[in-house]
Amino acid sequence: MVLEMKVPSPGESITEVEIAEWLVQDGDYVEKDQAIAEVDSDKATLELPAEESGTITLKAEEGDAVAVGEVVCLIDTSAAKPEGGEAPKVEEKEPQKETPKPVEAPKTVKPKTETYASGTPSPAAKKILDEKGIAPASVKGTGRDGRITKEDAVNAVPSMGTPTGGNRGESRSKLSMLRRKVAERLVSAKNETAMLTTFNEVDMSPIFGLRKQYKEVFKEKHGVSLGFMSFFTKAVIRALQMYPAVNSMIDGKEMITYDFCDISIAVSGPKGLMVPVIRNAENLTFRGVEAEVKRLALRARDGQITVDEMTGGTFTISNGGVFGSMLSTPIINPPQGGILGMHNIVERPIAKNGQVVIAPIMYVALSYDHRIIDGKESVGFLVAVKEALESPEELLMDGDVKKALEL
Repeated sequence: MVLEMKVPSPGESITEVEIAEWLVQDGDYVEKDQAIAEVDSDKATLELPAEESGTITLKAEEGDAVAVGEVVCLIDTSAAKPEGGEAPKVEEKEPQKETPKPVEAPKTVKPKTETYASGTPSPAAKKILDEKGIAPASVKGTGRDGRITKEDAVNAVPSMGTPTGGNRGESRSKLSMLRRKVAERLVSAKNETAMLTTFNEVDMSPIFGLRKQYKEVFKEKHGVSLGFMSFFTKAVIRALQMYPAVNSMIDGKEMITYDFCDISIAVSGPKGLMVPVIRNAENLTFRGVEAEVKRLALRARDGQITVDEMTGGTFTISNGGVFGSMLSTPIINPPQGGILGMHNIVERPIAKNGQVVIAPIMYVALSYDHRIIDGKESVGFLVAVKEALESPEELLMDGDVKKALEL
């Protein structure tokens, strides 16, 4: 019996996928539930498991876009499994003895000599080279006897410096469906929203002190590190509750404001940027946030993140600081109304109590949709985030650090 394997629907509204990579070859014997391919949708990369055991025949090439429900391979379920789990080996023939052939004397290769036409441009080519200001001697002719053709002159590029003989190659590769969708969404966010960005700076000294004092015992008890994401997530949730308009989005002529905080976190995966969602983050403790961030980051890194885990979200946090970014203007993750950008932490001189001191400073940026969020709300939101991060024990932990960290 020959089974037709069709592309399953990876999620609502997805009509086609792209074959990113076949994990088996045509004619291989596959086991039921064995991963046979990786497919890209416009939201995630998913594995395609074999529905039955048998010999596989591929019906699509890597890079092909196939519709949901389309046949991508055939599995012959009546085929017997190779003994020992390996494909049958081809019987090797005993090599035949060859009669030695007489050695011929090497032929003398007559060196190619250049003719009078070598490097000489045609009249049309000469005119083009003169207009470009290019010397004929710097152009390699492809015409008969090395003559410079009109096409050679058109393709010639003026030298921008002294030629060094270095490699000047280039390569082309097709964008994955996921990367193309990300590109579309970024352009859409720039073109369809009234996006503005406001900035502030945060003195990270209090958080540094808390992490230094409690990070070891926190990790020992909970199995996860006490990082910066839990502090920032808690600070963002507090600010969203103070300024509900930032926790909103536009739907046609209506504004939807949420009474829950589904926080999207931007993480880097093998296929590019992924934005999984921490659901109802307002109900999570510091330990809960850190555990969920770790879980989602690992799933994104291993290519196991699902469409459902990246769907929704009412506000996004992006940490460009892990790559060394000092300052940026993050782009809104539509249809959300705002995104907070974290950056690297650098020791800088600041004024404290009338004195100049050195402190670990992070610049933060809030990009927001000005159609629904006014300047007063956006600035107030970012100031609230700053206040919470600079006074975490009081504003994020209710004055009891050990209770907040569940120690």
